[in-house]
Amino acid sequence: MVLARACALSFGFLALTIAGSSAWASVDLIAIGQLSGNAVDRSKATAAPLENGAPGNLLGGLGSGLAYAGCDTFLAVPDRGPNAISYNKAIDDTASYINRFQTLILRLQAGAKGGTLPYTLDPTLIDTTLLHTREPLVYGDGAAANVGNGAPAFNAKKHTHYFTGRSDNFAPTRPSTYPRDARFDPESIRVARDGASVFISDEYGPYIYRFDRQSGERIAAYAVPASFAVTALSPVGSDEIGANASGRVANKGMEGLAISPDGDALFGAMQSPLLQDGGTNGAYTRILRIDLRTGKSTQFAYPLTNMGTADKPNYPTISDIVAVNDHELLLDERDGKGLGDDSSAAVKRVYHVDISGAQDVSQTSGASGLAPFALQKTLFLDVVKALNAHGIASTDIPAKLESLAFGPDVRVGGALKHTLFIANDNDFVGTVTDTNHPDGIDNPNQFFVFAIDDADLPGYVAQRLDDKACRSRHDDDHGHRGHDD
Repeated sequence: MVLARACALSFGFLALTIAGSSAWASVDLIAIGQLSGNAVDRSKATAAPLENGAPGNLLGGLGSGLAYAGCDTFLAVPDRGPNAISYNKAIDDTASYINRFQTLILRLQAGAKGGTLPYTLDPTLIDTTLLHTREPLVYGDGAAANVGNGAPAFNAKKHTHYFTGRSDNFAPTRPSTYPRDARFDPESIRVARDGASVFISDEYGPYIYRFDRQSGERIAAYAVPASFAVTALSPVGSDEIGANASGRVANKGMEGLAISPDGDALFGAMQSPLLQDGGTNGAYTRILRIDLRTGKSTQFAYPLTNMGTADKPNYPTISDIVAVNDHELLLDERDGKGLGDDSSAAVKRVYHVDISGAQDVSQTSGASGLAPFALQKTLFLDVVKALNAHGIASTDIPAKLESLAFGPDVRVGGALKHTLFIANDNDFVGTVTDTNHPDGIDNPNQFFVFAIDDADLPGYVAQRLDDKACRSRHDDDHGHRGHDD
C-alpha cells in the first residue's frame, strides 16, 4: 500500500457525499474498523466500579468526538460515561465517570486483492488521558439521590480535581456556564495548532475548554454567550428544561466543534435550537464562531431538515461540525434510529454551508427572527445510503454516528484522495439484544472511512499542525504511556 503523506502533519476537516450523486460519485467507503465495546481503556487506576456497577474505565462512547492529530494518530473523546444503565433517575442515571480522551492509532492498510473494500483498519488504543484542573470544582453531595458525594475518590489520591459525568456536580446558584462546575459532558474534540493542546466542547454548560494534551490539565476556558446558559439548574434534564425559558436544551448543548485550518477560530454547533429559538421543536439551531485571538464571537443560524411534515415537523439533531476552510463548514444531521435503538437508521447526513457574508444573529431569536438570515445548505453525503450500498443493513447502522474527522491522504486506484473518518457513540453498551437482533449482536466502537477527491471539495484546506509536536507525540504514543498510574 502507498500511504500518501502518511505522516501528513497538516490535517484537515473533510466530509462525505451523497451516495449515487453525480456531483460526488467518487466519494466512497474504503475501510471499516472497530474496537470492542466490552473492553477497558488504559486507565487501570479508575477501573473500580461506578455507582451503577459499570467499570470506571469501560472503553465506550469513542465516537462522541474524534480528531486527527497527524500521522496515523487520532484522539477520541467519550461523553459523560455509561449512563445507559438504569439505576437512579434523580441524577439521570449518570455516574462519577472521570472524563477523558483516548489516543488511538487508526492506520489504513491495503486490503486483499479482490476484497470488498480497498483498505483495512485495525484500531489500536495507545493511551488514556484523564481530564482535570488544579482549581477546586463544585461536586454534588448526592444526598437527594442517596448516592454519596460526586467527587471521585481519585481526587484525593492525585491531589487534583477531576471532571466527571455526574449530573449533580454543579453550583445551583450559578448559571450553567460556570467554569468551576465539575460536571462535564464532552462531545467533540479538536487539536490546537500547536499540537500540544486540545479543545473540547460540552453539553452541560455549554463549555469550551482547552486541555494540555499530555497531562489532561485544563489550561483555558472560553466564554460562550450568556444566552446559551440556563439559570435554573437540576440534575434531571427534563426538569431543567421545564424550569427555563432560554438557554440550551438539557443534554443537547454544544455537540460539535471545529477549528479553522489556521487554528485561529473555533466553530461550536448546538445540537438543538436554544429554548428561546423553539428548543427541540425549533427549526434553526446555532453555530457559534469564536476568534481565539480576540475572544470575539459571532453566531449563525443553521436550518435543520424537517423529517416530519409541515403540520407535524420533526427535526434531527447536529452531532458534529468540521471546517473545510475558514468560511466553509460541514455538519452532520442525524435521527436517533439504528443499532442501539431497536430501529432502522434513516437520517444520517452531512451538509455543506458557507458562512462568508452571513448575518450575525447574536441579537435575534425565535424562528421569525432567525429565518431571514438562515444559512443556505447543500446535502453533501447521505451516510445511510452510502453504507446500504456496501451491504450494511439500516438496522445495523449505529444510531449515534456522532463524529467527523479528516485523516491522512491515501491512494485509491492510483488517485490521491482525502479521507474522512466517521465514528459512533455506542453509549458504553457493548452488546445489544433486541427485536432486530434477538440472539444479540456486538455493538463496538466503529470507524467508517470515506475517500474524497479534491474536486469533491475544492475549497478544502488542511489544518496546519506543528510537525515537531506530531513526531514527538507519535513516538510517545507508541511508548504506551499512562497518565494516571
